[in-house]
Amino acid sequence: MNDLEFLLNLDGEVYPLDSGYWVKFEAKKVQKSKTVPHGVKYSLTLHDKRNHRVIGYDNAHSFKSSKKYAARKETLDHVHKKIDIVPYEFESCAQLVEDFWNSVDYYIANS
Repeated sequence: MNDLEFLLNLDGEVYPLDSGYWVKFEAKKVQKSKTVPHGVKYSLTLHDKRNHRVIGYDNAHSFKSSKKYAARKETLDHVHKKIDIVPYEFESCAQLVEDFWNSVDYYIANS
């Protein structure tokens, strides 16, 4: 199974974590475009005990970087960290899933 198939197979999965947090995966294959060059729309989210999203990796919408001198980004890939939105450099589906789980582990360990 390639990494795109792996991510697509996670679509609709929800995993409760021992800490009371939970994660949700959404992934759909789409036509490649300038804003979605890898051909997959995705949303990987971590939610707290009150069902608030605290981390989200997605490319579902455009965003404006909060950094004053950030270069204009044409792709939609980004990360939500509570109220902040930062660009995400998509490398592969496998790297996306790994980066997401690393963020989940870090967030839970430091909250």
